[in-house]
Amino acid sequence: MNSNPIPKSYDSRATEERWVHFWEEHDFFVADNRSPAPSFCIVMPPPNITGSLHMGHALTTTLQDVVVRWKRMHGFNTLWVPGTDHAGIATQNVIERRLAEQGIHRKDLGREKFEQIVWEWKEKAEKTIHHQIRKMGFGCDWTRVAFTMEPRMSRAVREVFVRLYEEGLIYRGEYMVNWCPRCTTAISDLEAQHEPEQGRLYYLRYPLRDFAGEIVVATTRPETMLGDTAVAVHPDDDRYRDLVGKTAILPLLGRELPVIGDSFVQKEFGTGAVKITPAHDPNDYQAGLRHKLPFVQVIDELGMMTPQAGPYAGLSRAQAREKVLEDLSRQGFLVRQEPHSLSVARCQRCSTAVEPLVSTQWFVKIAALAEPAIQAVESGRIRFVPSNYEKVYFEWMRNIHDWCISRQLWWGHRIPAWYCRQCGQMQVCRTDPALCSRCGAGQLQQDPDVLDTWFSSALWPFSTLGWPEPTRDLEVFYPNSVMMTGFDIIFFWVARMIMMGLHFVGDVPFRTVFLNGLVRTEQKQKMSKSKGNAVDPLEIVEQYGTDAVRFTLSVMAGSGTDIVFSTDRVIGYRAFANKIWNAVRFVLLNLPAGASAVESEEMEALASKGLLTVVNRWVLHRLNVTVGEVNETLEKFRFDEACNALYHFFWHELCDWYLELSKPVLNQRSGADVEQTVKTLIYVLDMSLRALHPVMPFITEDLWQRLPHRGVSLAVARYPVARPAFHNADAESELSRIIDFVTAIRTVRSENNLDPGRRLPLEVMASQDDAGCVERYLGPILALARLSGIRTVEALQEDRTHLRGFSGIGQFALISEEGSDAGAEAERLRKDIARLQQELERQAKKLSSPEFLQKAPAAVVESARERRADLAGKLDKAAAELRRLDGA
Repeated sequence: MNSNPIPKSYDSRATEERWVHFWEEHDFFVADNRSPAPSFCIVMPPPNITGSLHMGHALTTTLQDVVVRWKRMHGFNTLWVPGTDHAGIATQNVIERRLAEQGIHRKDLGREKFEQIVWEWKEKAEKTIHHQIRKMGFGCDWTRVAFTMEPRMSRAVREVFVRLYEEGLIYRGEYMVNWCPRCTTAISDLEAQHEPEQGRLYYLRYPLRDFAGEIVVATTRPETMLGDTAVAVHPDDDRYRDLVGKTAILPLLGRELPVIGDSFVQKEFGTGAVKITPAHDPNDYQAGLRHKLPFVQVIDELGMMTPQAGPYAGLSRAQAREKVLEDLSRQGFLVRQEPHSLSVARCQRCSTAVEPLVSTQWFVKIAALAEPAIQAVESGRIRFVPSNYEKVYFEWMRNIHDWCISRQLWWGHRIPAWYCRQCGQMQVCRTDPALCSRCGAGQLQQDPDVLDTWFSSALWPFSTLGWPEPTRDLEVFYPNSVMMTGFDIIFFWVARMIMMGLHFVGDVPFRTVFLNGLVRTEQKQKMSKSKGNAVDPLEIVEQYGTDAVRFTLSVMAGSGTDIVFSTDRVIGYRAFANKIWNAVRFVLLNLPAGASAVESEEMEALASKGLLTVVNRWVLHRLNVTVGEVNETLEKFRFDEACNALYHFFWHELCDWYLELSKPVLNQRSGADVEQTVKTLIYVLDMSLRALHPVMPFITEDLWQRLPHRGVSLAVARYPVARPAFHNADAESELSRIIDFVTAIRTVRSENNLDPGRRLPLEVMASQDDAGCVERYLGPILALARLSGIRTVEALQEDRTHLRGFSGIGQFALISEEGSDAGAEAERLRKDIARLQQELERQAKKLSSPEFLQKAPAAVVESARERRADLAGKLDKAAAELRRLDGA
């Protein structure tokens, strides 16, 4: 037997780093843009350089690695581009907080020094992120690593900006934007997240000039009344029809306000009359434009009241609200207040309440870009998985607004626009200009704003491949094959990539969009550092091993569902890793000296010539069905189904049954059965490790290298496929009956609390064919079911010492002096019947699916039909036994 030493247990810490270096030293993950093989490309959603990877990154990137490794093993020329994102506003916030801890403000440093500090941070953060990516075993092409602000990316960004400007699709103007007083920058509609909050609705009395009476308005923001320039009512509201054209007086400040009629007013809201503050509300802004109202800004960029607010100047928004309400009440203008549910827009990055402000910003005219992007999905050139997200995509794209792309930050891609101090001319250029294009003066000043981070991210699928240069990478790997990311950034990123790819490269950026769910805590809350419930994936990896974490994330990644992460699940799949190790270790310790690798062609020849035992034919059949199912489900991004199939085969079929059934053969030491069983063991373990490798790369590589094998690495070995020669319905039927028989006996023992180590006699009612089947496997059945003997009978005795059960072989009775409980037995049968009916319905549903029948391998379909027939037979026997008990 083989004396090759293999440790008793798997040590992930001692193993993983070694294999990372091995893979990278051999350039297994470096794509060849001259390869004749079909290409498969994914660009990694670039993590922000704000810190380390979180569990959401671990999920998305694990699933990407599973697909890339799987495709590589199928012979594709795979490219997986890694990279990081400069994350303008998020990174600047991190650095500003760190400086604030030292009592430093960025303005104390100046822009150049501040940018230098951020670049230093970037180098450290990027190094940490790259280490974490490697630690997780992610097989990226590090020769093509990218950063969104490196020179080649900056060139692409400028090219896009200038082209859009030249095409009239980028413009600069004064419009209302979402302003974050904490970040002191404009943010997009998507970055202003609306959260339901409990506020109050205030009813304020506005006196009418030259007219006896008053008009009562309702508002949720009384502090903004200081900027009111009108009162509005619906023109068809009979209550106020006569007041349109009159003049109201603004309480506290005494400003005269026209009463206007505008159909945007909701008659049922409050009193049906609203105050109009064009400088601080999006709806009021539009009303102000329609009615040519003055714009009075009473809140500034820091969220403080301006001199226009009169005696309230210098107060914060909250302080102003308190003081205004106090004065309104004291002067008799506050009619009443009541609780009111409202939606408050908050900055995605810092959760500060957003202030609508009129500001000069840069915008992209988005409608012209959106229409082709809608058509690309409608026509099927891009498909979403799960498909229900297409509806979400269409709803947003068909109601899209111009994109505010300028940010009042220092960290990011500087807007390529320059202003002449001499003549005021503005010029937008691909390269930094030295002279004014109109007057020739050299006094130019670049626009201080930077671009929205998502502007450069939108170019990621083609800028990483060398665009705007016509590179070989761009020719071979664009469009990318699939974009895999979280569903929460469909609008921020996915939609914009589609628009930019179509406009600048002339084709979709990717063929498929796979959207995974969020990783949540055991309490089903979203993980968040601010909540203190975030889990560091590297800490879990250090404790349980990378493969266990990767398998946990993959097996829980059901289509369209969030993952409720639990360390208990990781512990469970660490046990699976140990099971794999122990199984291969057992085989290695029992291999004869000189055992060699077995190729698929050799195994197919043995199977085709009928030279294999039924047990060996059965395990090859089950392997065949499993790899067919795994390939099919991975093609559809059903990671959970693929992992469950692998888990079930390796643990429950290969380990629980095949290895146990093979032990008596291996103990014979020599002979034809031993030789073919050794070959089958080597082959099945080889293929099993290949099948598991995309999900569990470290332990599978380590074990594969210990097994007899051909090739340099599992990372580039061929992935198993279903082979017709291995399909064997007869072996499946025979071994399934034996497995079902042993399982049923074990169930009866367990439910009657019998000593698991005590051997008992058994009687069985079986047909001649079934009795022959039992006879052929008598030794393994006695050992696995802990029986002292089996006797075939024509009828079972009606005796309480006969503990009855049923299986596909037939009804049986374990003979034990403890006896049985008829009531408990009936209850067990009812549970069995319910379980069998549920499973039968699942199989029937699968077999009624045209998609399954057309696309699944023939062996998989045949296996499903056999399973349905087997379940129906078991159900009939269980029902008959229950009727017997009920009639007793």
